[in-house]
Amino acid sequence: MSIDDLRRRIDEIDEQLVTLLNERSTCALEVGRLKRELGIEVYQPDREAEVHQHARSCGEQNGGPLDAGAIRRIFERIIDEARHIEREIARASSTPAGPTRT
Repeated sequence: MSIDDLRRRIDEIDEQLVTLLNERSTCALEVGRLKRELGIEVYQPDREAEVHQHARSCGEQNGGPLDAGAIRRIFERIIDEARHIEREIARASSTPAGPTRT
């Protein structure tokens, strides 16, 4: 493969990653909505530890070149963004609507 072929393949993979990350974020938003309904805190360290453990086990089994540490760091960022989205949605839904204009 040429450099251009590899770059096109990277672009295709990036598109897939964006789609998958958005699907994951949609699920996280739904979890956040359910947490609000049930009065559960957004940040749940036990669940976050489970996600990290699952990601680590995937990283250990994946054969590289990303090692388990790299996978952990990537998932730390993904989880941080999911938490951020949950908080933003919670903040927006708790803010009273302003006056409507006609």
